[in-house]
Amino acid sequence: MTTTDATTAAPARPVGGSTTPARPVGGSYDPARTTGGGLAAELDRLEAQAALSFPEELRILRELGLDDGTDDGTDATVLELGAGPGAVTRRLRAALPAGTTLIAADIDAELLAHAAGPGVTLLVADGADLPLPDASVDFVLLRYVLQHVPDPVAVLAEVRRVLKPGGRVACTEVDSALWGAAEPSYPELAGVHAKMAAAQRADGGDRSIGRRLPRLLRAAGFDQVALRPFATTNDDHPTDAFAPQLGPQRLEPLVARGVLSLAELALAADRWNRFRSDPDAWVMLLGLTAAATAPAGRGPQENA
Repeated sequence: MTTTDATTAAPARPVGGSTTPARPVGGSYDPARTTGGGLAAELDRLEAQAALSFPEELRILRELGLDDGTDDGTDATVLELGAGPGAVTRRLRAALPAGTTLIAADIDAELLAHAAGPGVTLLVADGADLPLPDASVDFVLLRYVLQHVPDPVAVLAEVRRVLKPGGRVACTEVDSALWGAAEPSYPELAGVHAKMAAAQRADGGDRSIGRRLPRLLRAAGFDQVALRPFATTNDDHPTDAFAPQLGPQRLEPLVARGVLSLAELALAADRWNRFRSDPDAWVMLLGLTAAATAPAGRGPQENA
């Protein structure tokens, strides 16, 4: 079985020696090769992921200030950075007050086009260089973004710049060592999981970033840092609903890249089929959300 992540924010990169730029990708995240079946399958995976865990994530976000509004009583501005195709954007729009300005930002214009909808402003931008004024946003959400970018503090420093003093940022992430628990478990898949994490690391990502979120936020100049775990289990959802997270489809592109062998893919597929067929199987996926407040004053890079 495998584990999961999502979204994007980083510079575009060219294809080989061609002068034609590739679709922009978010650091270690490339939607066209994340899931077996290409972009269409990845869009389905992200939608299934949001349907599975976002209700619990939203509860945490509300506890951390998503619905606090503004000090002067005006409508708030919420920025979802690394919105991808809008699986969470649509859910945020439904959850937020009608007067809230919701900006969905992503570096990948093709991916972001899927997030278009009533009451949503689309912004094609690099997370480390946002075309937004200083102190113009009340709340920023980065959901499964920082694990993919090579310099998370640079992105968070830019988030601090656009946040109003007292504004809040929330970062939701995974940690490969704390991904959750499953019974039955399959220790023989440890090598497969290690290769998956190593492939992301080679692309500039970090699947263990969850444990570092509070320190990253402090390094970017935020204060009032809080960390909240959340869990999703198959006591509340059908086991098959976890297929996009635990099934072998996430591993298929790694075979094409030479990271995994066909035998390792077959092993992962067999163990997932055993798990989903076991009436007593139990799984709990863990996520981590860290939130912090933008203090009054200049950004950390300006205070240096």
